[in-house]
Amino acid sequence: MQSKKKASPAAAVSKTSGEDEQGASKSDRLQQVTHLAEALRTRRKLKGLAIEQLAELSGVSRSMISKVERGEAVPSTSVLSSLAEALGVTFSQLLVDPQEQEVVLLPKRVQPVLRDQESGYTRRCISPILPGRGVDWVLNTLPPGSSSGEFSAHRRGTDEYIYVLQGVLEAQLGDGLVHRLEAGDALYFQAVQAHAFRNVGRGECQYFLVIDSTPFRR
Repeated sequence: MQSKKKASPAAAVSKTSGEDEQGASKSDRLQQVTHLAEALRTRRKLKGLAIEQLAELSGVSRSMISKVERGEAVPSTSVLSSLAEALGVTFSQLLVDPQEQEVVLLPKRVQPVLRDQESGYTRRCISPILPGRGVDWVLNTLPPGSSSGEFSAHRRGTDEYIYVLQGVLEAQLGDGLVHRLEAGDALYFQAVQAHAFRNVGRGECQYFLVIDSTPFRR
């Protein structure tokens, strides 16, 4: 059952000139925006959905979807996740073309990066898109006091794994269950309820997030 909760529409881009702290050039970012716009539009049409229907399924406003498809806005991570869930694809499948090689090298400069402008929350996709697999491997960075925002529930059978590299992370699952993780701690949960992550430490928090929805991609 898709969550109808409205996702925050805050757009995000990295710095607009030269090489930013995430290793992406302006041309790389423009290419990522163009790819996202085309991928979202193509996936929506393959599903036979009008923009209004996708808005209803995802909880994302029609105007935001239109802006993303025109390359005029970069969605926040929670918005993009809601769109991906409504379309039955992974987060990364909207950002990266699928590859069928046995070995895939992803240089830092081609790894898609989304950055929430307001919070500074950064999400770097570091897994290739492989046919028949639905695994997203993401490196997340949260500045002190910032939050990922709320992610809507996934379909039953979607698993998420977290490993904290540095800092202190608070993971809220559903309405009340909260876990505090420090560097070296790991967490697994079935992502069938809304969830959010917050940096509750004094310094930057970095953590790996793996989302496995493979059963739905075969």
